[in-house]
Parts: sequence; structure tokens; C-alpha cells
Amino acid sequence: MREGGELVFVAVGANLGDREATFAAVVRAVEREGDLLLLGASTVYETDPIGPPGQDAYLNAVLGLKCWLSPLALLRRLQTIEAALGRDPARAQEQRWGPRTVDLDLLFFGERCIDLPELSVPHPRAHERAFVLMPLAELAPSLVHPRLGVTIEQMLRSVLDTEGVRPWRRPHGWPGARQDVGVAADPGMRE
Repeated sequence: MREGGELVFVAVGANLGDREATFAAVVRAVEREGDLLLLGASTVYETDPIGPPGQDAYLNAVLGLKCWLSPLALLRRLQTIEAALGRDPARAQEQRWGPRTVDLDLLFFGERCIDLPELSVPHPRAHERAFVLMPLAELAPSLVHPRLGVTIEQMLRSVLDTEGVRPWRRPHGWPGARQDVGVAADPGMRE
């Protein structure tokens, strides 16, 4: 087993095309990366869209990963996966919170706080969003937000709008949910 690495959490979202196939493709892409190790995957949730009206519902989930890349290198790798799955980076900048084939957001990178023009970690709105906190709480309920000083579980309890987040069936190719990746991760654990 490779030593070192950082525990990171990545949100996965999609509301265009075959959402379930996209989720399976994300897992395959992550598992092919030599500098990433999939530790766990949350339940997949169907969620009401935020942003422009007329969008289809999203599927959302969170992946827990061990990472041997720098934060910016991981961001670039996630953007490469998005592009390979049909996301147009130019269009994504034009239409914030609009529909998308796939969205991979870096939520946490260890305990680091990063403020760069192209990357903010922890994700600046994660603590406000039930569709992020519900799946993240499955994997790391005791994870402490390095800026806010509260756990994911505490943040989830403070979010009022959870009705728009509904458990979804597990897409073919999506790993089974695993608990407490952030507290008691076993990097050798694979399904």
C-alpha cells in the first residue's frame, strides 16, 4: 500500500444526458488514475436544481479519495475527467448553476484552506447545500470544516431545505456506500 496522500472529498453532480452512466464513468475514470484511490462513495441522491428554471433534476453524490496530487493538479485532473465526459469548460463559465453533463467539485483537501482565483477549498458553498452535506455526512460525519470549526453532521443539522434531496437507486457501476471514510478510512478497502 502506498504511503502518504491526503484525504479528499469530491462532489459529483449531473442533470443532462444519461446521468447514471455518467456516474459510472466518473468512478471508472477515478479508478484509472494512479494518483487517486477510491475509499468510498455515498448514496446517490436525486435533487431539485438550483439556478435557472426549466432544468431537469440532478443526481448528486460524494466520493472519498486518497490523493497524491497537489490541490491544483487534482483540480486539473477533475476538469480533464469532466471534459472527457462531455462538459464544455467555456460553456460552464458562461452558465453558472446551469444544466451540465457532469460537475466534479473539490469539497475538502485534507484540512487545508486554499484561496486561489481558480480554487477555493473548502468549497465556499458546501456548508449551505443539503445535496452536498447529506452524502458527505455518510462518508465523514465527524469531519471538521477547517474554516467554520463544526462537523459535517452539525452543518447538516443546520440546513433547513432537505426536502429536495431524495435517495436514488444505486446506478450500475457505482460503488456501494461506505461509512466513516473521513474517520476510519481503510485505504485497502475495495469492493
